[in-house]
Amino acid sequence: MTSSVTDYENLGLSFSDSRGSGVNARWERKKQRGEGDRRPLSVNNGSDRFIPNRSQMNMDLSRHNLSANEIEVEGSESDKNGNNYKSALSSVLLGDSKSGRVLAFGDKAPEPKGDVVNNLNVLYSASVGVADKKKKNSANMVNRQIPSAPARILDAPDMLDDYYLNLLSWSDTNVLAVALDKTVYLWNAGSGDITELCSVESDADSHISSVSWVQEGGSHIAVGTSSGKTQLWDVHACKQLRSMDGHVERIGSLCWNEHILSSGGRDAIIVNHDVRVAQHKLATLSCHTQEVCQLSWSKDGKTLASGGNDNKLCLWDASTSSSANPRFELNDHQAAVKALSWSPHERNLLASGGGTADRTIKFWNSHTGALLNSIDTESQVCALQWNPFEKEILSSHGFARNHLCLWKYPSMAKIKELEGHASRVLHMAVSPDGCTVVSAAADETLRFWEIFAPAGKAKGSTKRMASKTGSALPLSAEFMRPMQIR
Repeated sequence: MTSSVTDYENLGLSFSDSRGSGVNARWERKKQRGEGDRRPLSVNNGSDRFIPNRSQMNMDLSRHNLSANEIEVEGSESDKNGNNYKSALSSVLLGDSKSGRVLAFGDKAPEPKGDVVNNLNVLYSASVGVADKKKKNSANMVNRQIPSAPARILDAPDMLDDYYLNLLSWSDTNVLAVALDKTVYLWNAGSGDITELCSVESDADSHISSVSWVQEGGSHIAVGTSSGKTQLWDVHACKQLRSMDGHVERIGSLCWNEHILSSGGRDAIIVNHDVRVAQHKLATLSCHTQEVCQLSWSKDGKTLASGGNDNKLCLWDASTSSSANPRFELNDHQAAVKALSWSPHERNLLASGGGTADRTIKFWNSHTGALLNSIDTESQVCALQWNPFEKEILSSHGFARNHLCLWKYPSMAKIKELEGHASRVLHMAVSPDGCTVVSAAADETLRFWEIFAPAGKAKGSTKRMASKTGSALPLSAEFMRPMQIR
Protein backbone atom coordinates (compact mmCIF):
# COMPACT_ATOMS: atom_id res chain seq x y z
CA MET A 1 0.00 0.00 0.00
CA THR A 2 2.83 2.34 0.79
CA SER A 3 4.53 1.83 -2.51
CA SER A 4 1.36 2.38 -4.43
CA VAL A 5 0.74 5.67 -2.76
CA THR A 6 4.30 6.71 -3.43
CA ASP A 7 3.86 5.87 -7.11
CA TYR A 8 0.85 8.14 -7.47
CA GLU A 9 2.65 10.94 -5.67
CA ASN A 10 5.65 10.47 -7.97
CA LEU A 11 3.32 10.46 -10.95
CA GLY A 12 1.87 13.80 -9.97
CA LEU A 13 5.33 15.17 -9.37
CA SER A 14 6.48 14.07 -12.81
CA PHE A 15 3.61 15.99 -14.49
CA SER A 16 4.41 19.08 -12.52
CA ASP A 17 8.10 18.78 -13.16
CA SER A 18 7.62 18.31 -16.90
CA ARG A 19 6.83 21.98 -17.37
CA GLY A 20 10.08 23.03 -15.87
CA SER A 21 12.23 20.13 -17.00
CA GLY A 22 13.48 19.16 -20.46
CA VAL A 23 10.05 17.97 -21.76
CA ASN A 24 8.65 20.46 -24.35
CA ALA A 25 5.06 21.16 -25.32
CA ARG A 26 3.55 19.37 -28.33
CA TRP A 27 3.49 22.46 -30.63
CA GLU A 28 7.12 23.13 -29.76
CA ARG A 29 8.11 19.57 -30.61
CA LYS A 30 6.27 19.89 -34.00
CA LYS A 31 8.08 23.11 -34.69
CA GLN A 32 11.42 21.49 -33.95
CA ARG A 33 10.63 18.60 -36.30
CA GLY A 34 9.53 21.06 -39.02
CA GLU A 35 5.98 19.70 -39.27
CA GLY A 36 4.45 23.10 -38.60
CA ASP A 37 6.21 24.78 -41.50
CA ARG A 38 4.02 25.61 -44.53
CA ARG A 39 5.99 25.57 -47.71
CA PRO A 40 4.99 28.32 -50.16
CA LEU A 41 3.47 27.42 -53.47
CA SER A 42 6.10 27.19 -56.16
CA VAL A 43 6.11 26.64 -59.87
CA ASN A 44 8.69 23.89 -59.67
CA ASN A 45 7.22 22.30 -56.53
CA GLY A 46 5.21 19.39 -57.83
CA SER A 47 4.04 18.08 -54.42
CA ASP A 48 1.24 20.64 -53.94
CA ARG A 49 -2.15 18.95 -54.34
CA PHE A 50 -4.43 22.00 -54.50
CA ILE A 51 -5.81 22.12 -58.08
CA PRO A 52 -8.38 24.90 -58.63
CA ASN A 53 -8.70 24.64 -62.42
CA ARG A 54 -7.55 21.39 -64.00
CA SER A 55 -8.64 22.33 -67.56
CA GLN A 56 -6.20 25.24 -67.62
CA MET A 57 -3.20 23.24 -66.34
CA ASN A 58 -0.31 21.77 -68.31
CA MET A 59 -0.65 18.22 -67.01
CA ASP A 60 2.32 16.84 -68.96
CA LEU A 61 4.65 19.46 -67.51
CA SER A 62 3.33 18.87 -63.98
CA ARG A 63 3.84 15.10 -64.28
CA HIS A 64 7.39 15.69 -65.53
CA ASN A 65 8.17 17.97 -62.60
CA LEU A 66 6.88 15.35 -60.14
CA SER A 67 9.05 12.57 -61.59
CA ALA A 68 12.16 14.80 -61.84
CA ASN A 69 12.14 16.00 -58.23
CA GLU A 70 15.70 14.97 -57.41
CA ILE A 71 18.60 16.68 -55.76
CA GLU A 72 21.25 17.57 -58.31
CA VAL A 73 24.80 16.86 -57.25
CA GLU A 74 27.82 18.19 -59.08
CA GLY A 75 29.52 15.33 -60.82
CA SER A 76 31.52 14.55 -63.85
CA GLU A 77 31.45 16.31 -67.15
CA SER A 78 29.26 13.55 -68.61
CA ASP A 79 26.64 14.06 -65.86
CA LYS A 80 26.53 17.75 -66.65
CA ASN A 81 26.06 17.02 -70.34
CA GLY A 82 23.30 14.54 -69.48
CA ASN A 83 21.49 17.11 -67.40
CA ASN A 84 21.78 19.67 -70.19
CA TYR A 85 20.40 17.13 -72.66
CA LYS A 86 17.45 16.37 -70.38
CA SER A 87 16.72 20.09 -69.95
CA ALA A 88 16.83 20.71 -73.71
CA LEU A 89 14.63 17.69 -74.38
CA SER A 90 12.03 18.74 -71.83
CA SER A 91 12.01 22.27 -73.21
CA VAL A 92 11.31 20.99 -76.72
CA LEU A 93 8.67 18.48 -75.69
CA LEU A 94 6.97 20.32 -72.85
CA GLY A 95 7.87 23.91 -73.49
CA ASP A 96 9.69 26.29 -71.25
CA SER A 97 9.47 24.85 -67.74
CA LYS A 98 9.80 28.27 -66.20
CA SER A 99 6.53 29.32 -67.85
CA GLY A 100 4.68 26.17 -66.75
CA ARG A 101 1.83 26.57 -64.30
CA VAL A 102 0.78 24.11 -61.63
CA LEU A 103 -2.03 26.37 -60.45
CA ALA A 104 -3.95 27.79 -63.39
CA PHE A 105 -6.70 30.42 -63.30
CA GLY A 106 -8.80 31.52 -66.27
CA ASP A 107 -7.40 34.48 -68.21
CA LYS A 108 -9.55 37.48 -69.07
CA ALA A 109 -11.00 37.61 -72.55
CA PRO A 110 -8.95 39.80 -74.89
CA GLU A 111 -10.23 43.32 -75.41
CA PRO A 112 -12.06 43.77 -78.77
CA LYS A 113 -10.59 46.07 -81.35
CA GLY A 114 -12.04 49.53 -81.71
CA ASP A 115 -13.63 48.83 -85.11
CA VAL A 116 -15.23 45.52 -84.15
CA VAL A 117 -19.05 45.52 -84.44
CA ASN A 118 -21.24 43.00 -82.67
CA ASN A 119 -23.34 41.74 -85.57
CA LEU A 120 -25.84 40.01 -83.33
CA ASN A 121 -26.40 43.19 -81.38
CA VAL A 122 -26.92 45.16 -84.58
CA LEU A 123 -29.31 42.54 -85.93
CA TYR A 124 -31.32 42.50 -82.74
CA SER A 125 -31.51 46.28 -82.60
CA ALA A 126 -32.58 46.52 -86.23
CA SER A 127 -35.23 43.83 -86.07
CA VAL A 128 -36.70 44.40 -82.64
CA GLY A 129 -35.49 47.47 -80.83
CA VAL A 130 -35.66 49.91 -83.72
CA ALA A 131 -38.99 48.60 -84.96
CA ASP A 132 -40.53 48.84 -81.49
CA LYS A 133 -39.09 52.32 -81.06
CA LYS A 134 -40.52 53.51 -84.38
CA LYS A 135 -43.89 51.99 -83.56
CA LYS A 136 -43.90 53.66 -80.16
CA ASN A 137 -42.85 57.01 -81.60
CA SER A 138 -45.55 56.80 -84.29
CA ALA A 139 -48.15 56.10 -81.62
CA ASN A 140 -46.95 59.07 -79.58
CA MET A 141 -47.15 61.44 -82.56
CA VAL A 142 -50.96 61.31 -82.70
CA ASN A 143 -53.61 61.35 -80.00
CA ARG A 144 -56.22 59.49 -82.02
CA GLN A 145 -56.83 56.11 -83.60
CA ILE A 146 -56.43 55.89 -87.36
CA PRO A 147 -58.17 52.85 -88.86
CA SER A 148 -56.08 50.83 -91.29
CA ALA A 149 -59.09 49.86 -93.41
CA PRO A 150 -61.36 52.25 -95.33
CA ALA A 151 -64.76 53.08 -93.87
CA ARG A 152 -66.38 52.22 -97.20
CA ILE A 153 -65.58 51.44 -100.82
CA LEU A 154 -67.46 52.63 -103.88
CA ASP A 155 -67.23 51.17 -107.33
CA ALA A 156 -66.18 53.72 -109.97
CA PRO A 157 -66.01 51.98 -113.36
CA ASP A 158 -64.38 53.63 -116.37
CA MET A 159 -62.24 56.00 -114.31
CA LEU A 160 -59.37 57.06 -116.55
CA ASP A 161 -55.87 56.00 -115.56
CA ASP A 162 -54.23 59.34 -116.45
CA TYR A 163 -51.74 61.00 -114.11
CA TYR A 164 -52.36 64.51 -115.54
CA LEU A 165 -56.13 64.72 -114.97
CA ASN A 166 -58.12 65.85 -111.90
CA LEU A 167 -61.36 63.88 -111.74
CA LEU A 168 -62.49 64.25 -108.10
CA SER A 169 -63.90 67.17 -106.08
CA TRP A 170 -65.86 67.34 -102.77
CA SER A 171 -68.06 70.38 -102.22
CA ASP A 172 -68.78 72.36 -99.05
CA THR A 173 -72.38 71.10 -99.32
CA ASN A 174 -71.18 67.50 -98.92
CA VAL A 175 -71.62 66.42 -102.53
CA LEU A 176 -68.86 64.44 -104.21
CA ALA A 177 -68.30 64.96 -107.94
CA VAL A 178 -66.60 62.16 -109.88
CA ALA A 179 -65.76 62.17 -113.58
CA LEU A 180 -65.94 58.71 -115.14
CA ASP A 181 -64.84 58.77 -118.76
CA LYS A 182 -67.50 60.90 -120.56
CA THR A 183 -69.86 61.52 -117.60
CA VAL A 184 -69.87 63.52 -114.37
CA TYR A 185 -71.68 61.91 -111.43
CA LEU A 186 -72.72 63.58 -108.17
CA TRP A 187 -72.94 61.52 -104.98
CA ASN A 188 -74.68 63.09 -101.99
CA ALA A 189 -72.83 61.80 -98.93
CA GLY A 190 -75.73 62.71 -96.65
CA SER A 191 -78.54 60.96 -98.48
CA GLY A 192 -76.60 58.53 -100.65
CA ASP A 193 -78.35 59.76 -103.81
CA ILE A 194 -76.53 59.68 -107.13
CA THR A 195 -77.16 62.14 -109.94
CA GLU A 196 -75.79 62.13 -113.45
CA LEU A 197 -74.89 65.75 -114.12
CA CYS A 198 -73.59 65.87 -117.68
CA SER A 199 -71.92 63.98 -120.50
CA VAL A 200 -69.72 65.07 -123.38
CA GLU A 201 -70.19 64.28 -127.04
CA SER A 202 -69.88 60.68 -128.02
CA ASP A 203 -66.61 60.95 -129.96
CA ALA A 204 -64.24 58.11 -129.34
CA ASP A 205 -61.53 60.31 -127.82
CA SER A 206 -63.74 62.79 -125.94
CA HIS A 207 -63.86 62.64 -122.13
CA ILE A 208 -64.18 64.72 -119.00
CA SER A 209 -60.67 65.81 -117.99
CA SER A 210 -61.26 67.84 -114.78
CA VAL A 211 -63.90 68.92 -112.25
CA SER A 212 -63.86 71.56 -109.49
CA TRP A 213 -66.54 72.85 -107.10
CA VAL A 214 -66.92 76.56 -106.45
CA GLN A 215 -65.86 77.60 -102.93
CA GLU A 216 -67.93 78.61 -99.92
CA GLY A 217 -70.93 76.36 -100.36
CA GLY A 218 -72.00 77.36 -103.84
CA SER A 219 -74.07 75.15 -106.08
CA HIS A 220 -71.90 75.61 -109.16
CA ILE A 221 -69.27 73.29 -110.56
CA ALA A 222 -66.71 73.78 -113.31
CA VAL A 223 -66.10 70.97 -115.80
CA GLY A 224 -63.11 70.76 -118.14
CA THR A 225 -63.34 68.70 -121.32
CA SER A 226 -60.92 67.06 -123.70
CA SER A 227 -61.97 69.52 -126.43
CA GLY A 228 -60.61 72.52 -124.51
CA LYS A 229 -63.95 73.88 -123.25
CA THR A 230 -64.56 75.03 -119.70
CA GLN A 231 -68.20 74.52 -118.71
CA LEU A 232 -70.03 76.04 -115.75
CA TRP A 233 -72.97 74.10 -114.36
CA ASP A 234 -75.76 74.86 -111.88
CA VAL A 235 -76.17 71.68 -109.86
CA HIS A 236 -79.58 72.50 -108.38
CA ALA A 237 -81.08 73.21 -111.77
CA CYS A 238 -78.91 70.53 -113.43
CA LYS A 239 -78.26 73.06 -116.20
CA GLN A 240 -75.18 74.33 -118.02
CA LEU A 241 -74.83 78.08 -117.50
CA ARG A 242 -72.02 78.83 -119.91
CA SER A 243 -69.08 77.41 -121.84
CA MET A 244 -65.81 79.31 -121.91
CA ASP A 245 -63.00 78.92 -124.39
CA GLY A 246 -59.33 79.85 -124.20
CA HIS A 247 -57.67 76.46 -124.74
CA VAL A 248 -57.11 74.44 -127.86
CA GLU A 249 -56.44 71.14 -126.08
CA ARG A 250 -57.81 69.29 -123.05
CA ILE A 251 -58.14 71.05 -119.72
CA GLY A 252 -56.50 68.89 -117.06
CA SER A 253 -56.75 71.22 -114.03
CA LEU A 254 -59.23 73.73 -112.60
CA CYS A 255 -59.10 75.88 -109.45
CA TRP A 256 -61.36 78.59 -107.98
CA ASN A 257 -60.43 81.86 -106.27
CA GLU A 258 -63.81 83.37 -105.37
CA HIS A 259 -65.29 84.39 -108.75
CA ILE A 260 -62.01 83.74 -110.64
CA LEU A 261 -61.68 80.32 -112.26
CA SER A 262 -58.21 79.29 -113.42
CA SER A 263 -57.80 76.55 -116.01
CA GLY A 264 -54.65 74.77 -117.17
CA GLY A 265 -54.41 72.69 -120.31
CA ARG A 266 -52.25 70.47 -122.44
CA ASP A 267 -51.48 73.52 -124.56
CA ALA A 268 -49.17 74.63 -121.70
CA ILE A 269 -51.10 77.82 -120.84
CA ILE A 270 -53.15 78.99 -117.88
CA VAL A 271 -56.30 81.06 -118.39
CA ASN A 272 -57.95 83.13 -115.65
CA HIS A 273 -61.72 83.48 -116.17
CA ASP A 274 -64.08 85.91 -114.46
CA VAL A 275 -67.29 83.91 -114.54
CA ARG A 276 -69.44 86.99 -113.74
CA VAL A 277 -68.91 88.84 -117.01
CA ALA A 278 -69.36 88.01 -120.66
CA GLN A 279 -65.73 88.80 -121.50
CA HIS A 280 -64.53 86.23 -119.09
CA LYS A 281 -60.86 86.02 -120.06
CA LEU A 282 -58.75 88.08 -117.64
CA ALA A 283 -55.25 86.81 -118.36
CA THR A 284 -53.39 84.07 -120.22
CA LEU A 285 -50.28 82.96 -118.37
CA SER A 286 -47.46 81.40 -120.36
CA CYS A 287 -44.40 79.93 -118.69
CA HIS A 288 -44.76 76.18 -118.95
CA THR A 289 -43.54 74.36 -122.02
CA GLN A 290 -45.65 71.22 -121.52
CA GLU A 291 -49.06 70.30 -120.10
CA VAL A 292 -50.21 72.10 -116.96
CA CYS A 293 -51.34 69.25 -114.73
CA GLN A 294 -52.20 71.04 -111.48
CA LEU A 295 -53.35 74.45 -110.21
CA SER A 296 -53.84 75.61 -106.62
CA TRP A 297 -54.69 79.04 -105.17
CA SER A 298 -53.30 80.03 -101.76
CA LYS A 299 -55.68 80.43 -98.83
CA ASP A 300 -55.47 84.23 -98.98
CA GLY A 301 -56.09 84.24 -102.74
CA LYS A 302 -52.90 86.17 -103.55
CA THR A 303 -50.76 83.44 -105.12
CA LEU A 304 -51.48 80.81 -107.77
CA ALA A 305 -49.25 77.75 -107.90
CA SER A 306 -49.00 75.78 -111.14
CA GLY A 307 -47.27 72.47 -111.79
CA GLY A 308 -46.43 71.15 -115.21
CA ASN A 309 -45.17 68.14 -117.08
CA ASP A 310 -42.01 70.17 -117.81
CA ASN A 311 -40.96 69.62 -114.16
CA LYS A 312 -41.60 73.29 -113.35
CA LEU A 313 -43.37 74.78 -110.37
CA CYS A 314 -44.46 78.39 -111.00
CA LEU A 315 -45.83 80.90 -108.49
CA TRP A 316 -48.01 83.69 -109.91
CA ASP A 317 -49.35 86.86 -108.33
CA ALA A 318 -53.11 87.28 -108.45
CA SER A 319 -52.68 90.55 -110.36
CA THR A 320 -50.43 89.01 -113.02
CA SER A 321 -51.31 90.07 -116.55
CA SER A 322 -50.88 88.07 -119.71
CA SER A 323 -47.50 89.62 -120.50
CA ALA A 324 -45.99 89.19 -117.03
CA ASN A 325 -43.68 86.45 -115.83
CA PRO A 326 -44.30 84.36 -112.71
CA ARG A 327 -43.02 85.57 -109.37
CA PHE A 328 -40.88 82.43 -109.08
CA GLU A 329 -40.02 79.68 -111.53
CA LEU A 330 -38.77 76.69 -109.55
CA ASN A 331 -36.99 73.82 -111.29
CA ASP A 332 -35.95 71.54 -108.42
CA HIS A 333 -38.28 68.67 -109.32
CA GLN A 334 -37.02 66.00 -111.70
CA ALA A 335 -40.45 64.91 -112.99
CA ALA A 336 -43.94 66.26 -113.57
CA VAL A 337 -45.34 68.33 -110.67
CA LYS A 338 -48.87 66.99 -110.18
CA ALA A 339 -49.41 67.24 -106.41
CA LEU A 340 -49.87 70.74 -104.90
CA SER A 341 -51.31 71.73 -101.53
CA TRP A 342 -51.19 74.94 -99.43
CA SER A 343 -50.79 74.64 -95.68
CA PRO A 344 -53.78 75.85 -93.61
CA HIS A 345 -51.47 76.36 -90.60
CA GLU A 346 -48.58 78.46 -91.93
CA ARG A 347 -48.85 81.32 -94.35
CA ASN A 348 -46.84 81.04 -97.58
CA LEU A 349 -46.11 77.31 -97.01
CA LEU A 350 -46.64 75.21 -100.14
CA ALA A 351 -46.11 71.46 -100.57
CA SER A 352 -45.43 69.93 -103.98
CA GLY A 353 -44.95 66.35 -105.17
CA GLY A 354 -43.15 64.96 -108.20
CA GLY A 355 -43.69 62.02 -110.53
CA THR A 356 -41.90 58.72 -110.99
CA ALA A 357 -38.45 60.12 -111.81
CA ASP A 358 -38.60 62.51 -108.83
CA ARG A 359 -40.60 60.82 -106.03
CA THR A 360 -40.09 63.69 -103.59
CA ILE A 361 -42.32 65.96 -101.53
CA LYS A 362 -40.87 69.46 -101.34
CA PHE A 363 -41.86 72.37 -99.12
CA TRP A 364 -41.55 75.96 -100.27
CA ASN A 365 -41.76 79.47 -98.89
CA SER A 366 -43.89 81.14 -101.55
CA HIS A 367 -42.87 84.60 -100.35
CA THR A 368 -39.13 84.08 -100.88
CA GLY A 369 -39.14 81.07 -103.22
CA ALA A 370 -36.86 79.17 -100.82
CA LEU A 371 -36.88 75.38 -100.67
CA LEU A 372 -37.51 74.50 -97.01
CA ASN A 373 -37.31 70.72 -97.12
CA SER A 374 -37.36 67.75 -99.46
CA ILE A 375 -38.23 64.14 -98.59
CA ASP A 376 -37.82 61.08 -100.81
CA THR A 377 -41.02 59.00 -100.71
CA GLU A 378 -39.59 56.19 -102.89
CA SER A 379 -42.65 56.22 -105.18
CA GLN A 380 -44.60 58.46 -107.53
CA VAL A 381 -46.43 61.27 -105.69
CA CYS A 382 -49.94 61.68 -107.13
CA ALA A 383 -51.76 63.96 -104.65
CA LEU A 384 -51.29 65.85 -101.37
CA GLN A 385 -53.77 66.90 -98.67
CA TRP A 386 -53.04 68.80 -95.46
CA ASN A 387 -54.76 67.90 -92.21
CA PRO A 388 -56.97 70.94 -91.43
CA PHE A 389 -56.62 70.36 -87.67
CA GLU A 390 -52.97 69.47 -87.10
CA LYS A 391 -49.63 69.86 -88.84
CA GLU A 392 -49.84 66.67 -90.84
CA ILE A 393 -49.86 66.01 -94.57
CA LEU A 394 -51.30 63.04 -96.45
CA SER A 395 -49.77 61.83 -99.70
CA SER A 396 -51.03 59.31 -102.25
CA HIS A 397 -48.66 57.26 -104.36
CA GLY A 398 -48.31 55.09 -107.41
CA PHE A 399 -45.94 52.24 -108.17
CA ALA A 400 -44.90 50.15 -106.39
CA ARG A 401 -47.13 50.12 -103.29
CA ASN A 402 -50.12 52.24 -104.44
CA HIS A 403 -50.72 53.44 -100.90
CA LEU A 404 -51.46 56.53 -98.83
CA CYS A 405 -48.98 57.85 -96.28
CA LEU A 406 -49.58 60.27 -93.42
CA TRP A 407 -46.58 62.42 -92.41
CA LYS A 408 -45.89 64.61 -89.39
CA TYR A 409 -44.75 68.10 -90.35
CA PRO A 410 -42.06 69.43 -90.14
CA SER A 411 -40.16 66.30 -89.03
CA MET A 412 -41.70 64.29 -91.90
CA ALA A 413 -41.85 61.19 -89.74
CA LYS A 414 -44.31 58.58 -90.97
CA ILE A 415 -47.41 58.32 -88.82
CA LYS A 416 -49.50 55.83 -90.79
CA GLU A 417 -49.48 53.96 -94.07
CA LEU A 418 -52.82 52.98 -95.62
CA GLU A 419 -52.99 50.21 -98.20
CA GLY A 420 -55.83 48.70 -100.15
CA HIS A 421 -55.77 50.11 -103.66
CA ALA A 422 -54.59 47.77 -106.39
CA SER A 423 -53.37 50.57 -108.68
CA ARG A 424 -51.90 54.05 -108.31
CA VAL A 425 -53.93 56.46 -106.17
CA LEU A 426 -54.42 59.35 -108.58
CA HIS A 427 -56.80 61.70 -106.72
CA MET A 428 -57.78 62.72 -103.18
CA ALA A 429 -60.41 65.03 -101.68
CA VAL A 430 -61.37 66.01 -98.12
CA SER A 431 -64.91 66.07 -96.71
CA PRO A 432 -66.37 69.44 -95.60
CA ASP A 433 -65.91 68.55 -91.90
CA GLY A 434 -62.25 67.78 -92.59
CA CYS A 435 -62.32 64.27 -91.06
CA THR A 436 -62.72 61.98 -94.06
CA VAL A 437 -60.47 61.64 -97.10
CA VAL A 438 -61.67 59.97 -100.29
CA SER A 439 -59.11 58.46 -102.64
CA ALA A 440 -59.69 57.52 -106.25
CA ALA A 441 -57.40 55.08 -108.02
CA ALA A 442 -56.90 53.50 -111.40
CA ASP A 443 -58.34 50.27 -109.96
CA GLU A 444 -61.76 51.96 -110.46
CA THR A 445 -62.62 52.25 -106.77
CA LEU A 446 -63.24 55.11 -104.33
CA ARG A 447 -62.13 54.48 -100.76
CA PHE A 448 -63.15 56.61 -97.77
CA TRP A 449 -60.62 56.85 -94.94
CA GLU A 450 -61.22 58.17 -91.42
CA ILE A 451 -57.83 59.85 -91.09
CA PHE A 452 -58.18 63.38 -89.72
CA ALA A 453 -59.94 64.49 -86.53
CA PRO A 454 -60.32 67.74 -84.55
CA ALA A 455 -57.90 68.26 -81.69
CA GLY A 456 -60.63 67.89 -79.03
CA LYS A 457 -62.14 64.74 -80.52
CA ALA A 458 -62.03 61.68 -78.27
CA LYS A 459 -59.44 59.07 -79.14
CA GLY A 460 -60.88 56.19 -81.10
CA SER A 461 -64.23 57.89 -81.64
CA THR A 462 -65.86 57.38 -85.03
CA LYS A 463 -68.79 59.70 -84.50
CA ARG A 464 -69.00 62.39 -87.12
CA MET A 465 -69.32 66.10 -86.49
CA ALA A 466 -71.50 68.62 -88.26
CA SER A 467 -69.70 70.96 -90.62
CA LYS A 468 -69.48 74.68 -90.01
CA THR A 469 -71.63 75.35 -93.05
CA GLY A 470 -74.61 73.74 -91.36
CA SER A 471 -74.64 70.48 -93.33
CA ALA A 472 -74.01 67.36 -91.28
CA LEU A 473 -72.20 64.32 -92.54
CA PRO A 474 -74.11 61.04 -92.11
CA LEU A 475 -73.71 58.81 -89.11
CA SER A 476 -71.73 55.64 -89.57
CA ALA A 477 -74.83 53.48 -90.15
CA GLU A 478 -76.06 55.70 -92.96
CA PHE A 479 -72.58 56.21 -94.35
CA MET A 480 -71.99 52.47 -94.69
CA ARG A 481 -75.04 51.79 -96.87
CA PRO A 482 -74.00 49.95 -100.05
CA MET A 483 -73.63 52.25 -103.02
CA GLN A 484 -72.17 52.05 -106.51
CA ILE A 485 -71.45 54.80 -108.98
CA ARG A 486 -72.48 53.70 -112.45
